[in-house]
Amino acid sequence: MFVVEKRNIAVIGCGYWGQNLVRNFTALGALSTMCDSNPQNLSRLGPLYPSVKSETNFERVLADEEIKGVVISTPAVSHYSIAKQALKAGKDVFVEKPLALKVDEAEDLIKLAEKTGKLLMVGHLLEYHPAVVKLKELVVSGELGKINYIYSSRLNLGKFRTEENILWSFAPHDISVILLLLKEMPSQISAHGGQYLNHGIEDVTVTTMSFANGTKAHIFVSWLHPFKEQKLVVIGDKKMAVFDDVVPENKLVLYENYIEWYDRLPLPAKKRGIPVKFVMDEPLKLECQHFLDCLESRQKPRTSGEEGLEVLRVLDASQKSLELQGAIVSLNAKKYFVHPTSLIEEPATIGEGTKIWHFSHLMPEVVIGKGCTVGQNVFIGRGVSIGNNVKIQNNVSIFEGVSLEDDVFCGPSCVFTNVKAPRSHRPQRSKYVPTVVKRGVTIGANATIVCGNSIGKYSFIGAGAVVTIDVPDYALVYGNPARLQGWVCECGTKLNFNKTGKARCSSCGNEYVRQETGREVKVERVVETDSHR
Repeated sequence: MFVVEKRNIAVIGCGYWGQNLVRNFTALGALSTMCDSNPQNLSRLGPLYPSVKSETNFERVLADEEIKGVVISTPAVSHYSIAKQALKAGKDVFVEKPLALKVDEAEDLIKLAEKTGKLLMVGHLLEYHPAVVKLKELVVSGELGKINYIYSSRLNLGKFRTEENILWSFAPHDISVILLLLKEMPSQISAHGGQYLNHGIEDVTVTTMSFANGTKAHIFVSWLHPFKEQKLVVIGDKKMAVFDDVVPENKLVLYENYIEWYDRLPLPAKKRGIPVKFVMDEPLKLECQHFLDCLESRQKPRTSGEEGLEVLRVLDASQKSLELQGAIVSLNAKKYFVHPTSLIEEPATIGEGTKIWHFSHLMPEVVIGKGCTVGQNVFIGRGVSIGNNVKIQNNVSIFEGVSLEDDVFCGPSCVFTNVKAPRSHRPQRSKYVPTVVKRGVTIGANATIVCGNSIGKYSFIGAGAVVTIDVPDYALVYGNPARLQGWVCECGTKLNFNKTGKARCSSCGNEYVRQETGREVKVERVVETDSHR
């Protein structure tokens, strides 16, 4: 585990929660400066950490070139402003939850972090809790089966706030964990609450999250409760798990309860809970260490700005529902469709309007553009790039190293290779050969595209063809091995060239010219310009 030798971290906001960040970053040998506009907070902490500088003006902290990372633990209303200034000052930033109070502000911070090349991390503490990490492993391994229902409660008496309600104060923790476990954004949200201490500030809220796969989640938060409770219950169709963060031991317990049917009636079969073993450590210490590790490795934090934005979208929808007296609010965070039977390995980028159908598998780092259709049982390898409006039919395999430009059509069961001389007993990953399929290409059913070739724009590959050489623009090829058989228009109609090397499409009227230079034949479309009209 990486430990920073040089103290180059500043904590801005050293009050109720910030003092814990000061303690941990100091213990990790990383804290240079603690900053708070309230001198009393600094005078209280100063004797405890005599080697740490005190500062009341955060702008002076941002101007300090020795400080590389800034940790923001101020009131939520100031998170956006301070984080934005810190990123502009060239600092890596760790912001306590929530990332901001408005979705567009969070989006602005993410874009600014990308532009400046700086890290943006959000303080979703529970994602670093060893019990939650273990619970995530159980979910991923299938130990619990399909997740049907999640219930989360975070209850206490105080601390009361006037700048934010209980939803924004407590619920981000629970929302982040639920999204972590399900790896899916809810499709609908409704929230109900009560205001008892201050007008306009909810002290108690119950939020219902509905997911496209049928899973439901309830979040109950309150600072008007007679006892402290921090509990997460996850109900799967195989097993059930309970995470109780208040108890000193056995914080994660697994229940093998199940349902038996007798005379067509369900009967519960209850079993004693089994404690799940894991190594406990302070979650905040692990979170702080993760930020330092990311500063060193330059890897995106586990709780990145993008993850913080997803939590903020849920909070924003929940707040809208509160204001509408519990009305259901639709949340279309993902503007594309993935069938529940398909597997999308993160990270993946999928464009708006794209549809991915049954039993398909996308490896990590795949990029798919807008308006694409991926049929049933399609495999797309790691790092494959696919443009806009691409149609990939059933049973297609697109392996690592292949790129498809816009408007490409891949017929059923066509295959792309990526190794020239594959051998099962010899690793070949370093020998992958790239293949580029240019704009508008049609590849027929059962065709094979051997790697290392370029498929020219708007060319047409016949069904069953085996392509072993480069294909020119607008070429019609088929056979095994594929040979040039003619030329096609952008609309797909076969072209007939006259003796002067010109052709007009009989369907759409597009004009083309054919030029021959030695053995090379080149076809280009004649594009009409204002000077030719």
